[in-house]
Amino acid sequence: MAKLDEPIARRGLLMVIAGVGLLAPFGTIALAQGLGILGGVLGRASDQALDKLAQPGAFYNDSSVRINLPGSGSAGSGGILGGIEGMLGAGTGLDGITRKLNDAGGHAAEAAKPVFRAAIAHLSFANVPGIVEHSDGGTRYLRQSAGGELHAKVRPLVDAALTAVGAYREVDHLSAPGGLLAQLGLTRDSLGNSVTEQALNGIFKYMGVEESHLRANPLGALGGINF
Repeated sequence: MAKLDEPIARRGLLMVIAGVGLLAPFGTIALAQGLGILGGVLGRASDQALDKLAQPGAFYNDSSVRINLPGSGSAGSGGILGGIEGMLGAGTGLDGITRKLNDAGGHAAEAAKPVFRAAIAHLSFANVPGIVEHSDGGTRYLRQSAGGELHAKVRPLVDAALTAVGAYREVDHLSAPGGLLAQLGLTRDSLGNSVTEQALNGIFKYMGVEESHLRANPLGALGGINF
């Protein structure tokens, strides 16, 4: 039987990874190639997710990933801070801060590409069956294996963004003795930690969707991957 050329072989291998996950029968070399391809797909998924969330208003306009003040809960779920936001109205008070938090999330997403790429490059992909079992398995594995590291490295990006958009300045003002936020115990540190966590939740959500799309169309996914 004629030997398949390398591009066709790699396309076939990616189909295996994306669809049925039968890597073991291909042997050590094929497994190594498959993991490299999977890493490439995951890297591209992270790039695309971060590009989308870096667009102005992306976090705020999507209620499923909107970044809220600590204690306000998810969008529309109420809570102490959520109730105060509603009373103050759009564009003022805590609502104005919320918009700044989401702007900061977008700025952090824009700066986070190399952070995610580095984390993906260091993945061992030790649990291949678990990764290929779900359409967003690579994203799940990244979150499980490198979530703490990513939080630590994205936090400074969030702090810088919160400073740049003026969110920390407004928090300082509202946290003055007797201020609303002082009474609720909100600090710069708790805010920065919360925004980082919520931003990562949104990034992983978008990344999982991008990975699913790429793995559903493996031939198209190869377009942005270098071998």
